[in-house]
Amino acid sequence: MSGTSAALTPPADAIAPVRHPDAPAHGELIGAHYEHCFGCGEGQAHGLHLAARAGEGVAVTAEFTVREAHQGAPGLAHGGVLATALDETLGSLNWLLRVIAVTGRLETDFVRPVPLGTVLHLEAEVTAVAGRKIYSTATGRIGGPEGPVAVRADALFIEVKVEHFIDNGRPEEIQAAMNNPDQVRRARAFEVNP
Repeated sequence: MSGTSAALTPPADAIAPVRHPDAPAHGELIGAHYEHCFGCGEGQAHGLHLAARAGEGVAVTAEFTVREAHQGAPGLAHGGVLATALDETLGSLNWLLRVIAVTGRLETDFVRPVPLGTVLHLEAEVTAVAGRKIYSTATGRIGGPEGPVAVRADALFIEVKVEHFIDNGRPEEIQAAMNNPDQVRRARAFEVNP
């Protein structure tokens, strides 16, 4: 990434990421953490419906199809939507570490326009961990997984406790998520950057 800020450079004492033993297996679909998440949930009509798959090590892949509702300039994806796709893919990495984390910083480079109807092929990996800080990087390619880079990002995620969501979210949604009788869905609603 060009011009990455010092805040996204891991400190000298950062360690290599370690995939959690209970992380999804390589190739496994990670799935939505929350039905109403704009990035990965199916409950958002105009959402990205991004589906990430566990890769090798501490990496994921995902695909996102740019639809009409995602355009900025006529016929092209909105830059903010592309940044959201990168952020959602990067957030999926936390499943492999089995930590609850939120985006602290996201720096995005827009390399080339992404037309409507394009399938954006996303790859992300954790590069280092320093205490509660998780450093990661992602790319989005058009024309296939080996196609030209259209967007890329570096990110810093911060590990948080579930109280971060409970204390700051809108009470109605928090209560609805906590009242879900499906214990797995209830826990997953708070596991990834929402």
